[in-house]
Amino acid sequence: MSPTPAQADPLTELEALRPAGMNPAEWRLRLELAACYRVFDALGWTELVFNHITLRVPGTPDTFLINPFGLNYNEVTARNLVRIGLDGTPAEPTSHPVNRAGFVIHSAIHGARQDAHCVMHIHTTAGIAVACKQAGLGHDDFYGAELFGDVAYHDFEGITVHDGEGPRLAASLGGKRVMILRNHGLLGTGCNVFNAFRWMWTLQRACEVQVMADSLRGANVPLSDAVRLSCARDAAAFEPRDQLERMLFWSVLRKAGLDLRALV
Repeated sequence: MSPTPAQADPLTELEALRPAGMNPAEWRLRLELAACYRVFDALGWTELVFNHITLRVPGTPDTFLINPFGLNYNEVTARNLVRIGLDGTPAEPTSHPVNRAGFVIHSAIHGARQDAHCVMHIHTTAGIAVACKQAGLGHDDFYGAELFGDVAYHDFEGITVHDGEGPRLAASLGGKRVMILRNHGLLGTGCNVFNAFRWMWTLQRACEVQVMADSLRGANVPLSDAVRLSCARDAAAFEPRDQLERMLFWSVLRKAGLDLRALV
């Protein structure tokens, strides 16, 4: 992969490897999603074979792509991603199983939020630690302030394998970008993998900073709601937004030294 940040679309060369009969738009999104799994792997946001990143398939709003259950994140490719419907039924022949817990969470959000084309869920140590705190995420640091007013919470009901929890998950998220699943982990959404990654990265960094700050002696310096709100507004209004989000995303893969051909 070229180390040049100005490289706008490093996946272009892989589009020619599209399987016969596959829609070009779907192949492109499969490449982006496979790359996202490698980004998470490079950052250490993995939990063996658990957790998921899903992406709605263009032209078929009731289906989305999900990782095959049993594979490490660095084994996920554009070809082995599984396309399933909101009811959990595979939308095409596949030999790979799908984790039911992942289906329940992600289908609920995709089904309720038309703008949530990408949904991410992680079990990082810092994320779960903050999720276990009664007060939840603080907003007195650089990253936490960017999320002021945009963090939802969902109470823990056990392992998410029951369909009945889906509507409650969606209701808890409402219209917010990210959600802390209490005693469980973190969830993020976005209009594409780059947008969702930007906000998930911000949430994860906020959790890491909070865990470290709370481990030190002395009180934290509080921010006023006015400063928090100003920071959140500026973060959301950053332009050019799409360019920034793609820059952040591809910088991780450049640092990891990934051969992009491994995504196919």
